[in-house]
Amino acid sequence: MKRMKGVTILLASAATVTSGAGYAGNEGKGAYELGMIQVTAPVDEGSEFGDYGGSTISNTQTETYNKPTLDKAIDLVPGVNAGNTGSQRNETNIYVHGFDRLQVPLSIDGVRIYLPADNRLDFSRFLTDDIAQIQIAKGYASVLDGPGALGGAINLVSKKPVKALEGEWRSQAEFGNTGVFDGFKNYGRVGSKQDQYYFQASGTWRKVEGWELPSSFTPTAVEDGGRRNFSDSNDWSVNLKAGWTPNPTDEYSINFIKQNGKKNAPYNVEPTASPRYWSWPSWNVQILSAATKTEIGDDAYVKTRTFWETFDNAIDMWDNAAQTQRYSTSAARSIYQDWAVGNTVEVGKEFGSFDTLKVATHVRRDSHSEWNELFTDRFGLNATTTPKSSSCNTSVTSSGVCFNEPTQTSVEDTYSVATENTVHITPSFDWVQGASYDWRHLSKANDYVLGQYSKGAYYEPSWINYKLFDDSAFNWQSAAIWRYSDTAKLFMNISDRTRFPTLFERYSSRFGTGASNPQLLPERAVNYQLGWTNAFAPKSQVSVLVYYADVRDMIQSVATGRTFVDPVSGRASTITQNQNVGNGYRYGVDFAVDYAVGATLVLGGNASYIHNVLTHPTDPTIQQTGIPTVKGMLYASYSPIESVTLTPNLLFADDRWSQKNQVIAQKSVSSYVKTGSYMLANFTADYRMRENLTWSGGVRNIFDQEYSLAWGYPEAGRTYYVAMKATF
Repeated sequence: MKRMKGVTILLASAATVTSGAGYAGNEGKGAYELGMIQVTAPVDEGSEFGDYGGSTISNTQTETYNKPTLDKAIDLVPGVNAGNTGSQRNETNIYVHGFDRLQVPLSIDGVRIYLPADNRLDFSRFLTDDIAQIQIAKGYASVLDGPGALGGAINLVSKKPVKALEGEWRSQAEFGNTGVFDGFKNYGRVGSKQDQYYFQASGTWRKVEGWELPSSFTPTAVEDGGRRNFSDSNDWSVNLKAGWTPNPTDEYSINFIKQNGKKNAPYNVEPTASPRYWSWPSWNVQILSAATKTEIGDDAYVKTRTFWETFDNAIDMWDNAAQTQRYSTSAARSIYQDWAVGNTVEVGKEFGSFDTLKVATHVRRDSHSEWNELFTDRFGLNATTTPKSSSCNTSVTSSGVCFNEPTQTSVEDTYSVATENTVHITPSFDWVQGASYDWRHLSKANDYVLGQYSKGAYYEPSWINYKLFDDSAFNWQSAAIWRYSDTAKLFMNISDRTRFPTLFERYSSRFGTGASNPQLLPERAVNYQLGWTNAFAPKSQVSVLVYYADVRDMIQSVATGRTFVDPVSGRASTITQNQNVGNGYRYGVDFAVDYAVGATLVLGGNASYIHNVLTHPTDPTIQQTGIPTVKGMLYASYSPIESVTLTPNLLFADDRWSQKNQVIAQKSVSSYVKTGSYMLANFTADYRMRENLTWSGGVRNIFDQEYSLAWGYPEAGRTYYVAMKATF
């Protein structure tokens, strides 16, 4: 593998500045290499054919621009954006070249974070202080990294010690536009790297009391302005890592990651919106994993990753905006308890200097369990033939648990076999071919239907054992990379990938408004990309990526012609079913540049354009939401003296479509509106008091602009922060 190492070092040095958000130094230093995916080449191993059009965000960049959570950090990259989902969940979704969280898997140190029920991850729950790199594959995601990467992949690579003894401590305080204290963040890490072993322990705690709306916001009946109601959150995480390195090429490690979250979800501020009052008392992820790398001779290797992962999630659904009452059939505590166990094996071998072959297998079992704690017996939840007496929460003054549903469980296995072959046509030109076969087996899926009174008759509680349906998919991809100089390369690739639907898409009743579809097929997309990058001078680079994506068998919600009437509110809703009826395409361009004007000044930025088209929508009014047509940033990094760095920057995006859900005359009405245009001026400053002590501060949204990324959900106004970082 000597040739792979030599090329890798060259590519890693050129791949460190592809975001257009400033030069960040050596991306591989202090990163956990065994946790990387094939986006950019790690310093001491990795893919020899470098970058397929993806981007890497370093910890230095997230710190410089004060990006404490993943959703904020990815806005530094062209072609990638984040936005609120709106509705009662009001979570943060991500979009990579227009593909969202269902189509772009998230991993931590290479371990897939997957929620089998609905995979609706909230990207604002993932903290960045302990992340050495955020790897973002756009369009082309290697089949070696597992199934499901329809439009790309995101991987969070944790830190790893590089010195005999090292550590750091960071503290930060956050303030609103009137100077009111909004919250704090603390991060600590200590580790050691010895000749044949290393260990590290780290932890982060971020508590947000809330955030302030812009001063120009006009209060409504739901939101009185100032601090945004129910915008508080509390997140903490720990990361423990230990490894054995018996020689310079082999490594064996065990890792433990635990993150716990608790959050509220601000309500829609529009008076015609359909209100639902939800909060999350727990949003917890835990990963125990072991990773290995063993070289066999000079031309082969074996890498393995084995993991056990859990996800615990609870949602409190309330009957009043103050979140003090639960008495109706709409109120409940919904509890999810999921776990997954799996293994990945990757084997690679070089055949002389002409060919490199890699094979990978992925095996994963997901178990999903859920139940509801209910707060009323108004519809005979505990009854047999007649309604129970009013002793169980028929009054708005009581909120005790009246009934616990039985646990409903699903179990599903996913498998993948992948191969990737690279022909080194010349020392500077590689041709890559990849293929994989993915399949899944659903062995259990059930649901519990509550007893209810309807039209004078009582319907007994019952179990539903859903029809079980297995599925499979073939994927393929190819890429050509031409490194025509020591700093520049031209590449093109094509990737045909699929994404299996979630349990929610196949089976969820959506509180009575959805019909199941066990035979829902995978979505499929073919991504075409052409790119060029040139690190033409120290701390200077330019890159361009042009892409086209053809999406088929889109999963869309289709009206069935039936109507569901909520027995409490009397509100009528159309019953829908997810079907593979959509097709579409999107194309765009990403551009990034960094230019070192001199030793003290670097200028740069990035911009992206995307055009979305639905060719056969079931509803001609439907729009793809959350994706701005134009998005980007501009920055300057200026050091008037060696110890001071000033970084003004400008973030901008134009309008994006948002779904507008209203209640008019006791009927739910949905339409689409445009929102989200903004141009935010920001400023950060760093002062290195000593070599190991730095003070920093900054302001975001300097002009206190009022804007929304989803209809009825205004974003934060002007915010400030001050921070301290100490290292040894």
